[in-house]
This record gives sequence, structure tokens and C-alpha cells, in this order.
Amino acid sequence: QYQVRPLSAWGKPYTFEAPPVDPDPGFSMTEAPQKAILALGTDGYFNMLTRLMGSVAPAAAEDAPMVARMAQLGIVAGQPFDASKLDPAQREKLKDVPKIALEKMVAAWDSLGEDVNGWRVTTVGGRYGTDYLVRGAWAASGWPSQLPHVSVYPSASVDSAGQQLNGANSYTLTFAKGMMPPVNPLAFWSLTMYISDDGLWFYPNELNKLTVSPRDKLVYNEDGSLTLYLQHTSPGADKQANWLPAPKGPFAVTLRIYWPNTEAPSILNGTWQPPGIVKVQ
Repeated sequence: QYQVRPLSAWGKPYTFEAPPVDPDPGFSMTEAPQKAILALGTDGYFNMLTRLMGSVAPAAAEDAPMVARMAQLGIVAGQPFDASKLDPAQREKLKDVPKIALEKMVAAWDSLGEDVNGWRVTTVGGRYGTDYLVRGAWAASGWPSQLPHVSVYPSASVDSAGQQLNGANSYTLTFAKGMMPPVNPLAFWSLTMYISDDGLWFYPNELNKLTVSPRDKLVYNEDGSLTLYLQHTSPGADKQANWLPAPKGPFAVTLRIYWPNTEAPSILNGTWQPPGIVKVQ
């Protein structure tokens, strides 16, 4: 059993008191993050940035050059941003930065990794260094990232023919015998469904089934392969265990591979690849 407490309370009775929560953080808590960020406006955007940058810990050595450049524009950790202190040319250049930055991050995300059977596979998550664009792309996509040896998250929004996944159609995803996502014996994999609607959102459904994984009572084919069914309506009682409900419209799926093998077959070195999602004709 562990207890977490401030060093000043070491060896003393201690009761945690939650800090007050601002009921109005100044931005929408229900809209897609990208929309909420753009709605802040330029001043709001940079003021939130300086607040999130903190004010206590010094910048890491590798970040110091960028921090110094930002300071020249009045963007300083823990200090309010005041555009009125900048000259007109600087204000003009900063005016569209939130929109331009988001567009660049989205474009960077679309180019990350490689296309494998319709899946976007990248194994660089969690290691960004001073590649701020890639770091931002991961953040803007909504995917918190762990190091590749901990987990890899291939994602797909198209089928094996390159067509957008849509709940108006039915699809199958079949893993051949012995070719399930290769993970450590103590780990597992899962497939998660998302609505593609101005962001990625869980799809609420009557079964309250957001994922399928080996932790479910999956039914394997006679030849040892495994077929998962991605569609809006049930594929039938005999296939229900392998069904991942999809919305009526566009959707995307993410294959979460936890503790992936480091030796072949492995997604980390390309010796294992996710099969394509096939549209049922």
C-alpha cells in the first residue's frame, strides 16, 4: 500500500484537501478541443499557453532556445500575455497563429508513420525531443502516447480498398491463425470504435461495447483464424461475441497493442502487420 503526501507532511498526520475548481475555466468543456482552442482567440490562446507552461520549473536544456525565442514575443511561462506590448508587425504575425499551427499539426499527423493495409502505423510515440510539430500533432490528434515498447496504436479510417469506413456498410477484420497482434503473454490487444465527427469520439450503443479484445469470449473460426465484425447492426447471434458496433456514418478504429513483442513477429520492426479491413459485398 502506498500513500502520497508532501514532503512537509512526512511522518505527520495528513489529510488531502482538493484545491478549488474554477467552474468557468474560460473555454468550452464539451466542444472538440480543436474548436475550443480556436474559439479562445489569439490573446486567450497565448495566455492559456503561458499558464500551462508553468512558472516554477526551469525549461529543459534542449528547450531553452525555443523558450528564449518565445520570450521575445512576450510569451513567458507563468506571465500574462499582453499583445499591446508588441509592435503592429508582430501582432499581425501572431494573429492567425492558432489556426495556422493547428492546420500544420493536423497535416503532420496525417503524414506520420506509414500506410500498412489501410492502417496508419507509427512507432515514434512518446519520443519527440525538440520536434515540436510532431509533439503537437500527437497532442492535437487526441492520442496520449506511451513509448513504443509499452504500446503501439495503429489506426484506420479506410478499408483495404482505401475507402472511408462508414456504418452504412459492413466490414470484417480477420486475423489468420497464429497471426493475432503479437504481445507479451502478460499483455493484451484491443480494437476500439470511434465516431469520425469533427474529432474521434466513443460510439455509445445499446451493448455499451466500445472495444473487442481477447478478454471477451471471442469465437474463433474452425481453421483457428479470428474474424471481427464492424457494422451498425448485429451480424447475428452466432457472431455477436465478435461484433464491434459501428455508428451509422463515418467511423475509425484503433488497434491498441500493449507490450508488443520486440522480436519477430513484431509490429515494432514490421515483421507483423495488421490485416486490412474488408468491406462485405
